[in-house]
This record gives sequence, C-alpha cells and structure tokens, in this order.
Amino acid sequence: MIQNILIDLDGTLTDPKVGITTSARYGLEKIGHPISLDTNIDWIIGPPLKASLAKILNVASNHVLAEQALEAYRERFAVTGLYENKVFPEVAETLAELKRRGYRLFLATAKPTVYARQILEHFELDQYFKGIYGSELNGDRTNKGDLIEYLLQQEQLDPATCIMVGDREHDIFGARHNGIETIAVTYGYGSPEEFAQAEPKFQIQRFNEVFDCLGK
Repeated sequence: MIQNILIDLDGTLTDPKVGITTSARYGLEKIGHPISLDTNIDWIIGPPLKASLAKILNVASNHVLAEQALEAYRERFAVTGLYENKVFPEVAETLAELKRRGYRLFLATAKPTVYARQILEHFELDQYFKGIYGSELNGDRTNKGDLIEYLLQQEQLDPATCIMVGDREHDIFGARHNGIETIAVTYGYGSPEEFAQAEPKFQIQRFNEVFDCLGK
C-alpha cells in the first residue's frame, strides 16, 4: 500500500525552463564560453547541472571550468532565475488532495535544497510537503539514487510504501535503485526514448492523473 510519495521538482511540479537556461547561458558567457541562442539546451533541466555544464564545455565534470560555470550560473539563478518559473496546471490542487487523503509527500530534487525550498515557498507549495530533500551546494546528493537513499534513511521509510513521480530517467533509475516504483510525467523534459529505456511503472500526461496510479 502506497503511503509516501516522492516528487521531483523541475519538469514535474514547475516549469523552470526560462530561469535555468537563461542562467546557464549567463554562466557560460561569464567564463568566456558563450553559446548561441539557437542552441537548444533544454536537456540540462533535471540532471545534475554541473555535469551538464561540463558536457557543454566538453570537459570532465570535476574540471575547474565546470565549477566556474556553475558558480557564475548561481550568481544569476539565486537572485533572478529562481522565480523565472511557473507551476504546471493542477499541481497545487492535486498536492492538496493527496495530502487530504493521507499521503505523506516528500520533495526529492537534484536542485540544491536551499533553492528548492525557496521555490516551493514562493509558489506556496511547501505547505503540502512533510519533507524537502535536495542536494548540497558542494555537490553532495546530486545523484538521484543517493538522494533517495538519504531521504529513506532520514524519514525511516519502507521502499515498499513509496512511489516516485518525476519527468526524467534519473528519477526512474534513482528510485528503482532503492526498490521504489515510479510514475513518469510526460509533460516535462524527459523524452519518449528515455522512458522506453527506463521503463517506469506508469506514465501520465497530467499531474492529476497520479490518482489513477495509486489504487485508491
């Protein structure tokens, strides 16, 4: 019986495209590696950002350039990019109903906790969550599997009572690594190819369809 729902943030609850991509372009330009506006970088939304910036720069993820780009990204994101964001349709109403039905909700995002908490508070979504779990600014727990393992330990949750809702393969693989079934939302930034490979238990086209996957 599912009692606990772990939920991703970017691409699942909110659409952060403008804030993330604009801040990434700012960061890359600041370190002398600008990218053209017609280059699509939507794929960076969801996975650990430092690794994505390193991929754009064609360097290793521990390279000094990747760290510099991330620091420059945060200069803009922490002030402006956080709020260049919008909540997907039916999210607030669905979270409220899930909580009313007795489910315990936990945010599980690769985004640093400090930013995730500010975003949830800004959109008044924090009231629905029992816990907010993200990564550390030093890079700890940006891996979704590590993050979910940490969440389970901190909250003393049985994986059999949990389900993960997310929009990228990282959510699916990270949850499965911890023995948790998954719901993939198709309106986010994951591709059909990702889902075909990752094989979530359920796929939903709107957030409120999560009720159909819960069995009650």
